[in-house]
Amino acid sequence: MNEHENFSAEAEARRDVPSGSWSPGETARQDTLLRYLGAVVTAAARHAGTAAQAPTTPPSDTARPAPPSLRPQPAFPPGPALPLVRDVMDVPAASLREDLPYRDIARALAREHAGALPVVDAEDHVVGVVSESDLLAKVAFEASGHRPGRIGRLRERRIHSKARGDRAADLMTSPAITVLPGATVAEAAWLAALSRLKRMPVTDRDGRLVGVVRRDALLQSLIRDDSGIRTDVEAMIAACCPPGERENVQVAVHDGIVELTGRMPSATVARLVAEIEGMTDVVEVKNLLTAD
Repeated sequence: MNEHENFSAEAEARRDVPSGSWSPGETARQDTLLRYLGAVVTAAARHAGTAAQAPTTPPSDTARPAPPSLRPQPAFPPGPALPLVRDVMDVPAASLREDLPYRDIARALAREHAGALPVVDAEDHVVGVVSESDLLAKVAFEASGHRPGRIGRLRERRIHSKARGDRAADLMTSPAITVLPGATVAEAAWLAALSRLKRMPVTDRDGRLVGVVRRDALLQSLIRDDSGIRTDVEAMIAACCPPGERENVQVAVHDGIVELTGRMPSATVARLVAEIEGMTDVVEVKNLLTAD
């Protein structure tokens, strides 16, 4: 990050500081948000690194594999594969037809407990999205007869133009922001964050609706709970220590903070702590191990 970006980030952070006191649950919410953002960044970086390391040419058919004794043996197990959108999306997905009247759209949104629903054509291609905001503009237009001024802002004039419509095709926002089922959860999370969407339609490569992914499902997929972190830490210890030594190590995790107690060879402690600190969702490592 260069000096200008640093200054911009600090200025934005200052603007976001609340002027009043935080509510009792605000600290926990902020901690969860930070863990979420850290998870997205880590997962995205891991994905980019994997893509960069992929071979650009297929291996030769005549190439002989290295003998097992010469192959590098990892000291710790590899990280879990990045989850995909297809693993967390909801199927089937509710949708609206282009000719659906706006009153029926309002009923559909209430029935599905959704703030927005995709609009599809006769072949299930996603052509747009209708949200509660679109309906609010329609209702406000009918109730107040509001008209934008001659020099009204372009956005206001566009909303006014849509509000005069009566059916989904008139009211929808198009084109819709969609995601493929094979995209990683990290990629979908970035897209949802940038677009400020709570739900995104999932389409196949031909643009047909196959599901919907919710922002909270992306969040839960990226943030492991304390028990999941503990399982991964214990797997690391099992990979680097013989049975007699691993039994002398205890692991406790609370709110993403990993606490290690017991005894371990000094040569292993530093590597283990470094690996745990690099794990997604780990906030801090308290190393209380006694080195042999």
